[in-house]
Amino acid sequence: MRQSYRRVWSALVVLVVVLAIGYGLVQLSILPAPWTSDAGDVRVVDEDGTTKLAVDVEVADTWEERYTGLSDHDSLENDTGMLFVHGSEDERTYVMREMDFDIDIIFIGADREITEIHHARAPESDEDGEDLRYSGEAKWVLEVPRGTANESNLEVGDEVEIDLE
Repeated sequence: MRQSYRRVWSALVVLVVVLAIGYGLVQLSILPAPWTSDAGDVRVVDEDGTTKLAVDVEVADTWEERYTGLSDHDSLENDTGMLFVHGSEDERTYVMREMDFDIDIIFIGADREITEIHHARAPESDEDGEDLRYSGEAKWVLEVPRGTANESNLEVGDEVEIDLE
């Protein structure tokens, strides 16, 4: 009987350790949470609630997905983008590593308001994209085709609605 209890306790200890490690990896955004989405919709609205921009987004919510970003894309179609999800609001810096096209980078605070908008160009053939750095305070960062922010009249302070599928 004692042997049975030892086996049960050993199995429970192993299970708790595995769950703790898994939880830690999810919290560090190394592994995606099983309940997270790969896609979603983002809308930017003005103070009257009028939609200024609506885009379908791919979601980058792990360290690896955020590191790769759009560098494995040839382009972005209109009304599409990538939403980078972070666990908390902080000063973020995005680079144009291995990018082949220009984008707008929109930083969104924890209060879901735009904090910064950058118009980022792709690096020239003799440039290192790591040197093209764009920073802002954000919990989320939205990347869309270059010119989208101006065409949609986006401004710092606009409210952002995020609906992840």
